[in-house]
Amino acid sequence: MAFAAGAMLFVISDEIIPESHRKGLEKEGTIGVIVGFVVMMFLDIALG
Repeated sequence: MAFAAGAMLFVISDEIIPESHRKGLEKEGTIGVIVGFVVMMFLDIALG
């Protein structure tokens, strides 16, 4: 399940947010999306 979730985050960051993959910054853009998602989930659990 974790692999499928990671693959889905990559697809979302690659297809829906193409600006994150311009000028050769694919790795940094994808890592930023994943870190943002993890922070969002942490805050949802901590504050919810």
